[in-house]
Amino acid sequence: MNPMALVKLKPLFEKFRENHPRIPQFMHTAASGIEDGGAIDIKVTNAAGQKIEASIKLNADDIELFDTLRKVLSEAGDQM
Repeated sequence: MNPMALVKLKPLFEKFRENHPRIPQFMHTAASGIEDGGAIDIKVTNAAGQKIEASIKLNADDIELFDTLRKVLSEAGDQM
């Protein structure tokens, strides 16, 4: 992964947090519930009201991915 890509993401993420201030706390709380056998349900509704939904049942490989991603993002945040 290009470290400069993470640097470019920082101001975009900060703007996202300004626009949606409750999301970071939600993500933090939700992350504590990610476990093998759990599920992540995603629903997107476009401006016309059309919906697309997915449900992902989590397994051990998924948990490893999320744990690694959390660690990488935490370390990147410390360096920015």
